[in-house]
Amino acid sequence: MNVYFPIAEVSVNLFLLLGLGGAVGILSGMFGVGGGFILTPLLFFVGIPPAVAVATGSNQIVASSFSGVLAHFKRGTVDLKMGLILLAGGLVGSLVGVQVFSFLKEIGQVELFVTLTYVVFLGLIGGLMFIESLSAILKTRSNTVRRKTRHHSWIQGLPFKTRFRTSKLYISVIPPVLVGFLVGVLSAIMGVGGGFIMVPAMIYILGMPTKVVVGTSLFQIIFVAAFTTLMHATENYTVDALLALTLIISGVIGAQIGTKIGLRLKAEQLRILLALMVLAMCFKLALGLMLSPNELFSIS
Repeated sequence: MNVYFPIAEVSVNLFLLLGLGGAVGILSGMFGVGGGFILTPLLFFVGIPPAVAVATGSNQIVASSFSGVLAHFKRGTVDLKMGLILLAGGLVGSLVGVQVFSFLKEIGQVELFVTLTYVVFLGLIGGLMFIESLSAILKTRSNTVRRKTRHHSWIQGLPFKTRFRTSKLYISVIPPVLVGFLVGVLSAIMGVGGGFIMVPAMIYILGMPTKVVVGTSLFQIIFVAAFTTLMHATENYTVDALLALTLIISGVIGAQIGTKIGLRLKAEQLRILLALMVLAMCFKLALGLMLSPNELFSIS
Protein backbone atom coordinates (compact mmCIF):
# COMPACT_ATOMS: atom_id res chain seq x y z
CA MET A 1 0.00 0.00 0.00
CA ASN A 2 1.63 3.22 -1.20
CA VAL A 3 1.19 6.52 0.66
CA TYR A 4 1.89 9.96 -0.78
CA PHE A 5 4.02 12.26 1.40
CA PRO A 6 3.38 15.92 0.45
CA ILE A 7 6.62 17.59 1.61
CA ALA A 8 8.81 14.82 0.16
CA GLU A 9 6.58 14.75 -2.97
CA VAL A 10 6.92 10.96 -3.36
CA SER A 11 4.79 7.84 -2.82
CA VAL A 12 6.34 5.07 -0.68
CA ASN A 13 5.09 1.69 0.52
CA LEU A 14 3.64 2.14 4.03
CA PHE A 15 4.70 -1.30 5.32
CA LEU A 16 8.25 -0.73 4.12
CA LEU A 17 8.47 2.50 6.11
CA LEU A 18 6.97 0.87 9.22
CA GLY A 19 9.57 -1.88 8.94
CA LEU A 20 12.39 0.65 8.64
CA GLY A 21 11.16 2.61 11.66
CA GLY A 22 10.79 -0.53 13.77
CA ALA A 23 14.26 -1.81 12.89
CA VAL A 24 15.87 1.53 13.74
CA GLY A 25 13.93 1.62 17.02
CA ILE A 26 15.37 -1.79 17.96
CA LEU A 27 18.89 -0.52 17.25
CA SER A 28 18.21 2.54 19.39
CA GLY A 29 17.23 0.48 22.39
CA MET A 30 20.09 -1.99 21.97
CA PHE A 31 23.02 0.34 21.40
CA GLY A 32 22.02 3.74 22.80
CA VAL A 33 22.07 5.35 19.38
CA GLY A 34 19.32 7.37 17.76
CA GLY A 35 19.59 5.18 14.66
CA GLY A 36 19.65 8.11 12.25
CA PHE A 37 22.95 6.96 10.74
CA ILE A 38 21.04 3.97 9.33
CA LEU A 39 17.56 5.47 8.90
CA THR A 40 18.62 8.55 6.90
CA PRO A 41 20.53 6.62 4.17
CA LEU A 42 17.69 4.08 4.01
CA LEU A 43 15.23 6.91 3.38
CA PHE A 44 17.51 8.03 0.53
CA PHE A 45 17.30 4.52 -0.93
CA VAL A 46 13.46 4.42 -0.88
CA GLY A 47 13.22 7.74 -2.74
CA ILE A 48 12.91 10.39 0.00
CA PRO A 49 14.84 13.57 -0.98
CA PRO A 50 18.00 14.07 1.17
CA ALA A 51 16.87 17.41 2.64
CA VAL A 52 13.54 15.91 3.78
CA ALA A 53 15.15 12.67 4.98
CA VAL A 54 17.64 14.52 7.18
CA ALA A 55 15.06 16.84 8.75
CA THR A 56 12.23 14.31 9.14
CA GLY A 57 14.45 11.51 10.41
CA SER A 58 15.15 13.55 13.52
CA ASN A 59 11.50 13.13 14.60
CA GLN A 60 11.83 9.36 14.68
CA ILE A 61 15.10 9.66 16.60
CA VAL A 62 13.33 11.70 19.31
CA ALA A 63 10.56 9.13 19.68
CA SER A 64 12.71 5.98 19.72
CA SER A 65 15.29 7.58 22.04
CA PHE A 66 12.59 8.72 24.48
CA SER A 67 11.08 5.25 24.52
CA GLY A 68 14.48 3.69 25.16
CA VAL A 69 15.62 6.13 27.85
CA LEU A 70 12.52 5.46 29.98
CA ALA A 71 13.65 1.85 30.41
CA HIS A 72 17.17 3.00 31.37
CA PHE A 73 15.82 5.49 33.92
CA LYS A 74 14.05 2.62 35.68
CA ARG A 75 17.38 0.77 35.95
CA GLY A 76 19.33 3.81 37.15
CA THR A 77 21.72 3.74 34.18
CA VAL A 78 21.40 7.40 33.15
CA ASP A 79 24.00 9.94 34.32
CA LEU A 80 21.85 13.08 34.36
CA LYS A 81 24.71 15.45 35.18
CA MET A 82 26.83 14.18 32.31
CA GLY A 83 23.79 14.20 30.03
CA LEU A 84 23.02 17.86 30.76
CA ILE A 85 26.62 18.94 30.07
CA LEU A 86 26.63 16.99 26.79
CA LEU A 87 23.28 18.60 25.97
CA ALA A 88 24.62 22.13 26.47
CA GLY A 89 27.28 21.54 23.83
CA GLY A 90 24.82 19.69 21.61
CA LEU A 91 22.30 22.54 21.41
CA VAL A 92 24.96 25.02 20.33
CA GLY A 93 26.33 22.53 17.81
CA SER A 94 22.92 21.83 16.28
CA LEU A 95 22.30 25.57 15.86
CA VAL A 96 25.56 25.88 13.93
CA GLY A 97 24.79 22.72 11.94
CA VAL A 98 21.37 23.97 10.77
CA GLN A 99 22.97 27.13 9.38
CA VAL A 100 25.55 25.03 7.50
CA PHE A 101 22.74 22.78 6.19
CA SER A 102 20.77 25.82 4.95
CA PHE A 103 23.83 27.06 3.05
CA LEU A 104 24.42 23.65 1.44
CA LYS A 105 20.75 23.48 0.46
CA GLU A 106 20.98 26.88 -1.24
CA ILE A 107 23.97 25.85 -3.36
CA GLY A 108 22.50 22.40 -4.15
CA GLN A 109 25.22 20.30 -2.52
CA VAL A 110 23.28 18.70 0.35
CA GLU A 111 23.15 15.14 -1.01
CA LEU A 112 26.84 14.91 -1.96
CA PHE A 113 28.09 16.51 1.26
CA VAL A 114 25.86 14.39 3.52
CA THR A 115 26.87 11.16 1.77
CA LEU A 116 30.59 11.96 1.91
CA THR A 117 30.31 12.90 5.59
CA TYR A 118 28.60 9.59 6.32
CA VAL A 119 31.29 7.59 4.52
CA VAL A 120 34.15 9.32 6.38
CA PHE A 121 32.65 9.20 9.88
CA LEU A 122 31.12 5.73 9.62
CA GLY A 123 34.37 4.31 8.25
CA LEU A 124 36.54 5.80 11.00
CA ILE A 125 34.26 5.07 13.93
CA GLY A 126 33.25 1.60 12.72
CA GLY A 127 36.84 0.55 12.10
CA LEU A 128 38.11 1.72 15.49
CA MET A 129 35.19 0.16 17.36
CA PHE A 130 35.56 -3.16 15.55
CA ILE A 131 39.29 -3.46 16.26
CA GLU A 132 38.89 -2.58 19.95
CA SER A 133 35.85 -4.81 20.50
CA LEU A 134 37.42 -7.79 18.73
CA SER A 135 40.55 -7.38 20.83
CA ALA A 136 38.46 -7.31 24.05
CA ILE A 137 36.56 -10.47 23.07
CA LEU A 138 39.78 -12.36 22.21
CA LYS A 139 41.35 -11.38 25.54
CA THR A 140 38.25 -12.55 27.41
CA ARG A 141 38.20 -15.91 25.64
CA SER A 142 41.90 -16.48 26.28
CA ASN A 143 41.27 -15.77 29.99
CA THR A 144 43.75 -12.94 29.92
CA VAL A 145 43.58 -10.99 33.16
CA ARG A 146 43.34 -7.30 32.40
CA ARG A 147 44.39 -4.89 35.06
CA LYS A 148 42.44 -1.70 35.26
CA THR A 149 45.08 0.94 34.91
CA ARG A 150 44.35 4.61 35.17
CA HIS A 151 46.14 6.11 32.20
CA HIS A 152 46.55 9.80 32.70
CA SER A 153 45.79 11.39 29.36
CA TRP A 154 45.50 15.05 28.44
CA ILE A 155 41.90 15.00 29.73
CA GLN A 156 43.11 14.67 33.34
CA GLY A 157 45.09 17.90 33.00
CA LEU A 158 42.18 20.09 31.88
CA PRO A 159 40.58 22.63 34.26
CA PHE A 160 36.94 22.94 35.44
CA LYS A 161 36.80 19.44 36.89
CA THR A 162 33.63 18.06 38.41
CA ARG A 163 32.49 14.75 39.83
CA PHE A 164 30.04 12.51 37.98
CA ARG A 165 28.83 10.11 40.66
CA THR A 166 26.76 7.81 38.46
CA SER A 167 29.67 7.34 36.04
CA LYS A 168 32.23 7.34 38.91
CA LEU A 169 34.36 9.95 37.16
CA TYR A 170 36.16 13.14 38.18
CA ILE A 171 37.05 14.97 34.95
CA SER A 172 36.88 18.36 33.27
CA VAL A 173 33.57 19.48 31.75
CA ILE A 174 35.41 20.65 28.59
CA PRO A 175 35.61 17.24 26.80
CA PRO A 176 31.88 16.45 27.32
CA VAL A 177 30.92 19.91 26.00
CA LEU A 178 33.12 19.43 22.91
CA VAL A 179 31.72 15.93 22.29
CA GLY A 180 28.19 17.32 22.62
CA PHE A 181 28.97 20.19 20.21
CA LEU A 182 30.30 17.82 17.54
CA VAL A 183 27.27 15.55 17.88
CA GLY A 184 24.95 18.57 17.61
CA VAL A 185 26.56 19.66 14.33
CA LEU A 186 26.32 16.14 12.92
CA SER A 187 22.71 15.85 14.07
CA ALA A 188 21.71 18.89 12.04
CA ILE A 189 23.72 18.13 8.90
CA MET A 190 23.34 14.35 8.73
CA GLY A 191 19.91 13.77 10.30
CA VAL A 192 21.37 11.59 13.05
CA GLY A 193 21.13 11.47 16.81
CA GLY A 194 24.91 11.20 16.87
CA GLY A 195 24.99 8.08 19.02
CA PHE A 196 27.43 6.36 16.66
CA ILE A 197 29.92 9.13 17.53
CA MET A 198 28.82 9.76 21.12
CA VAL A 199 28.81 6.18 22.38
CA PRO A 200 32.46 5.42 21.47
CA ALA A 201 33.51 8.93 22.57
CA MET A 202 31.90 8.45 25.99
CA ILE A 203 33.58 5.06 26.41
CA TYR A 204 37.06 5.72 25.02
CA ILE A 205 37.55 9.48 25.58
CA LEU A 206 35.53 10.19 28.72
CA GLY A 207 36.04 6.73 30.24
CA MET A 208 32.39 6.12 31.18
CA PRO A 209 31.12 2.61 32.05
CA THR A 210 29.30 0.97 29.13
CA LYS A 211 26.14 0.29 31.16
CA VAL A 212 25.76 4.03 31.86
CA VAL A 213 26.76 5.18 28.36
CA VAL A 214 23.68 3.83 26.56
CA GLY A 215 21.06 5.53 28.74
CA THR A 216 23.00 8.81 29.00
CA SER A 217 23.51 8.92 25.24
CA LEU A 218 19.78 8.45 24.61
CA PHE A 219 18.94 11.20 27.13
CA GLN A 220 21.10 13.74 25.31
CA ILE A 221 19.91 12.62 21.87
CA ILE A 222 16.25 13.31 22.70
CA PHE A 223 16.72 17.04 23.22
CA VAL A 224 19.31 17.66 20.50
CA ALA A 225 17.22 15.83 17.88
CA ALA A 226 14.04 17.67 18.97
CA PHE A 227 15.81 21.05 18.74
CA THR A 228 17.25 20.12 15.33
CA THR A 229 13.79 19.14 14.05
CA LEU A 230 12.34 22.45 15.23
CA MET A 231 15.12 24.42 13.53
CA HIS A 232 14.73 22.52 10.24
CA ALA A 233 10.97 23.02 10.31
CA THR A 234 11.22 26.78 10.83
CA GLU A 235 14.36 27.50 8.77
CA ASN A 236 14.24 25.05 5.85
CA TYR A 237 10.60 23.80 5.82
CA THR A 238 11.78 20.22 5.16
CA VAL A 239 9.92 18.27 7.86
CA ASP A 240 7.20 15.95 6.48
CA ALA A 241 4.76 15.42 9.37
CA LEU A 242 3.04 12.38 7.84
CA LEU A 243 6.36 10.64 7.17
CA ALA A 244 7.56 11.49 10.67
CA LEU A 245 4.41 10.03 12.28
CA THR A 246 4.79 6.80 10.32
CA LEU A 247 8.38 6.35 11.48
CA ILE A 248 7.62 7.38 15.08
CA ILE A 249 4.91 4.77 15.66
CA SER A 250 7.10 1.85 14.62
CA GLY A 251 10.25 3.35 16.20
CA VAL A 252 8.75 3.58 19.71
CA ILE A 253 7.67 -0.08 19.63
CA GLY A 254 11.06 -1.17 18.28
CA ALA A 255 12.99 0.70 20.99
CA GLN A 256 11.28 -1.25 23.77
CA ILE A 257 12.16 -4.54 22.08
CA GLY A 258 15.75 -3.40 21.52
CA THR A 259 16.26 -2.44 25.17
CA LYS A 260 15.31 -5.96 26.27
CA ILE A 261 17.63 -7.54 23.70
CA GLY A 262 20.52 -5.29 24.73
CA LEU A 263 20.29 -6.39 28.37
CA ARG A 264 20.98 -9.99 27.34
CA LEU A 265 24.20 -9.21 25.48
CA LYS A 266 27.65 -8.46 26.90
CA ALA A 267 29.21 -5.01 26.43
CA GLU A 268 31.86 -6.33 23.99
CA GLN A 269 29.21 -8.09 21.93
CA LEU A 270 27.10 -4.94 21.73
CA ARG A 271 30.07 -2.87 20.57
CA ILE A 272 31.19 -5.31 17.87
CA LEU A 273 27.64 -5.66 16.50
CA LEU A 274 27.31 -1.88 16.31
CA ALA A 275 30.73 -1.65 14.61
CA LEU A 276 29.73 -4.20 11.96
CA MET A 277 26.50 -2.32 11.20
CA VAL A 278 28.36 0.98 10.94
CA LEU A 279 30.92 -0.52 8.53
CA ALA A 280 28.19 -2.17 6.42
CA MET A 281 26.39 1.17 5.97
CA CYS A 282 29.68 2.91 5.17
CA PHE A 283 30.43 0.33 2.44
CA LYS A 284 26.95 0.69 0.94
CA LEU A 285 27.19 4.48 0.72
CA ALA A 286 30.76 4.42 -0.63
CA LEU A 287 29.69 1.91 -3.30
CA GLY A 288 26.86 4.22 -4.34
CA LEU A 289 29.33 7.08 -4.84
CA MET A 290 31.70 4.98 -6.96
CA LEU A 291 29.19 3.17 -9.20
CA SER A 292 27.69 4.88 -12.23
CA PRO A 293 23.94 5.59 -12.01
CA ASN A 294 21.51 3.53 -14.11
CA GLU A 295 20.45 6.61 -16.04
CA LEU A 296 22.96 9.22 -17.14
CA PHE A 297 21.97 12.80 -17.91
CA SER A 298 23.95 15.62 -19.44
CA ILE A 299 23.24 19.32 -19.79
CA SER A 300 24.28 20.91 -23.05
